Formats: sequence, C-alpha cells, structure tokens
Amino acid sequence: MGFDPWDAAFVADPYPAYRELREQGRAMWWEATGQWLVPHYADVSALLRDRRLGRTYLHRFSHEEFGRQAPPPEHEPFHVLNGNGLLDLEDPAHARVRRLVAKAFTPRTVKRLVPAVRRLAGELVGRLRADGGGDLLTVVAEPLPVAVIAELLGVPEADRGLLRPWSADICGMFELRPDEETARRAVRASVEFSAYLRGLITERRSRPGEDLISGLIAAHDEEGRLSEQEMISTCVLLLNAGHEATVNTTVNGWWALFRNPAQLAALRESHDPEKLSTAVDELMRYDTPLQMFERWVLDDIRIGDTVIPRGGEVALLFGSANRDPARFEGPDALDLVRADNPHLTFGAGIHYCLGAPLARRELEASFGALLADGVPPLRLVEEPRWRDGYVIRGLEELLVEF
Repeated sequence: MGFDPWDAAFVADPYPAYRELREQGRAMWWEATGQWLVPHYADVSALLRDRRLGRTYLHRFSHEEFGRQAPPPEHEPFHVLNGNGLLDLEDPAHARVRRLVAKAFTPRTVKRLVPAVRRLAGELVGRLRADGGGDLLTVVAEPLPVAVIAELLGVPEADRGLLRPWSADICGMFELRPDEETARRAVRASVEFSAYLRGLITERRSRPGEDLISGLIAAHDEEGRLSEQEMISTCVLLLNAGHEATVNTTVNGWWALFRNPAQLAALRESHDPEKLSTAVDELMRYDTPLQMFERWVLDDIRIGDTVIPRGGEVALLFGSANRDPARFEGPDALDLVRADNPHLTFGAGIHYCLGAPLARRELEASFGALLADGVPPLRLVEEPRWRDGYVIRGLEELLVEF
C-alpha cells in the first residue's frame, strides 16, 4: 500500500507506507496535491528551522508573483482569521505577535492552571467510572483541553459548548483538498467565532480579569499593541491547536497502550511522575496526532539531489519523521521509558508550539488520573475506527470499561 491519505486503510496505519517513502529518497514529488513529500527526520527537522520556507508567502510575494491563485473571495473570513494567527504569520509580524502573546502566556500562567487541570481530569475520570465506562474521547479526552483553554481565555462556562464545533469546522480546512462544503462550514465558523470573541474582548476592555484575553489586551511593547484581529486569531489558534493535538494524543495513546499490554502494565505499576512524563512523550512520538505540516518554498532549496524551486510546497511528514530508524532505535516499538526522544510532534523553529508545556500538563493529568491508585484497570470494549482525515489524525471514538 502506498501513500494515499484518502484511503481508510492507509489512515489506520500509515507507517508501512512511510517506510517505503524513506527508502525511495529524501523528497518525492506527489502529483495528487502538487507537493514534495519529505519523510526523513533529519530533513523535516532542518526544514522546520529553514527560513527559506514559510507557512505563508504573502509577506514577500503576491499570489500572482508566487505563481499561485488567490483563494475564492467567499473564503476570505477563514483566511483572514487563519492568516493573522501565529501558525501562519512569518517574521517580522510573527516575532512581534509571539513576543506579545508570550508576555501573557507565561510559565507562571501554565503553573497557575495545573491544579485546575488535575482537578478537572479527576472529575472527568470520576464520571467515566460512575458510568462503568463509555467513550473516552467524549467523556475525558475532549472536555479536558477545551475546558482548560476556555478557562485560560476567560470564556464563561455557559458558552463553552460553542467552542468545539467551531474548532472542528475550522480545522476541516487543514486537511488535503477540502471540498466546498468543508470550506462553507469553516467560513461560517470563522465568522461566528470571530464575532463571539470580538464581544468578549470588548467586555474585557471595560472589565479586565486574570484571563489570557485580558493579558493580550494589556500586552504591548515599543512596536505597539496587538490588533484586535491578531487577538482574535491568537485565541482561535490557542483553542484549535490547544485541544486537537491533546484530544488525539489521548485516544490514540490509549489505543496504543491497549495494543501493548506489557507496556501498559508497567506504566500502571509505576507511580513516578517523571516516568509518566517520559511515557507521554513516547505516545506523542509513536502515533503522532499531526501527521503532516506544510511549508511554502520562498527561495530555491536542495534536499539531497532534488532542487525545489521557489513557488513549490513541501509536505513535512511528522508521522514518518517520528518513526525514522536513522534517529530512533526500534522506532516501530512503543517504549514508554525511551530516554532519547526528540520527537517533532510540537514542531521546531519559530513555529514551535507555544502551548506545548500546557499540553504536556493536560496529558499527564488525564493519563495520571486514569492510572491512579484505586482506579480499576481500563479495558477496551471494541476496536476503534479512525475518523476521515489524515493531517489531523484521530479516532472516531474509544469505547472503554472498568
């Protein structure tokens, strides 16, 4: 089976195809989307840091100059929202916005949230136990990061049910070749989410609190304040990036543990927080929630014997890089005590995930609560199915029982 992100069998297990890609070379042209596939760890790691690549090209070129078509005008609300967030901004705008956001999203902020994260994880696991089991995704994995990000942003509890559907619709546009219905839902969610946040920002300006939105309003330096659109885009990105990866790491991780019972048993017997942290990193490496990260080629680059000219696009295969035997010993084995584990799940370079410390605390809290003393062993009820979608890869549900 070759590389085919629209094939359900490939999505369920892309790793044999990645092995074939790594054997074929360092950069392979893929006609289906007009991209260069990059499967090796060393190349992916280096290109994430290479300033000749960019998440956007609009800071240097027009669409016409870059040889690309502008998106349809009706998609503009999505592209305005996405284009003003840290994920797609490039320097100098990226450096300015990240510096301002970092003033509000500090280690102290994350530390302040840890007790609430642990308490919430315990409560969610308690609900799952009270019911004798259920869908781990909807009962534990999903509510935890959504609630944490909502708490961080200062979203009132009554409004939090709005966030996940908006996020899911927006993230549909990050898949390969999204259809027009996906785009329509993403545009509608972008409009509605932006309007909601605009109202919340207005309220915080008159009544600031200790939440991140109040911090973003206050954040400024010699170059000026964040614009309202940059604040809105930052908040949306924090929700989308802050929960999609955490949700999928949780359920994909438990599915991996169920398939490796000896590893699960050893983790259950260990009560060392450091070992739990090491295990979480291994689960992120073993079944990466974000399989592909795309970059535009702003200036000609060479990968091995292949020259990729300006105007091209590379598809950096995180899932393949994290299983590359040139970097990881026994990469296809789940090793929860793997010490040397510089996985690329959070990216690298200027776009390294700002929320990585918080994501780790959330994952440690949810896995820790399910593995705690006095909690009966979790058992799989039935083999799960994978959702449609490859770039953000996760299960439809994970039915479990105690």
